[in-house]
Amino acid sequence: DGFYSQSAVDIDGNTVSFEKYKHLTELNCKQLQELYTKHQGRGFRILAFPSSQFETQSVIKQNLIEKYGASFDMFSKVDVNGENASPLYKYLQSALADPVHEEITWNFAKFLIDRHGKPYKRYMPDVAPIVSPSDLLQFL
Repeated sequence: DGFYSQSAVDIDGNTVSFEKYKHLTELNCKQLQELYTKHQGRGFRILAFPSSQFETQSVIKQNLIEKYGASFDMFSKVDVNGENASPLYKYLQSALADPVHEEITWNFAKFLIDRHGKPYKRYMPDVAPIVSPSDLLQFL
């Protein structure tokens, strides 16, 4: 499993196995496509921006397109953190600042934007896409 067999010590001194992140890719890929399929007729869109700043990007592309038949918009790779971050991600991170995580911490950070282009909410990578349907439904 390569990356997922690794571990690291967190800021509190606890050893964290990266195995705990393995399910996130599959869960996010599946649920993003389900959300898109269910709500696209009502104006809901998903814009996916891969980033080389995190591990397993080729796996994400493979999962999204080949395994889950992703039919939402996928864009070219961008940086999401640092001085070379895409202007879009700089804007989103400043509009929806997270007091705990200044930068995007991992794959599948999600931003909900309303019909008028106003950023509404930022979701951490470990939040499943369909956990907060009330957030989404108020904009459809």
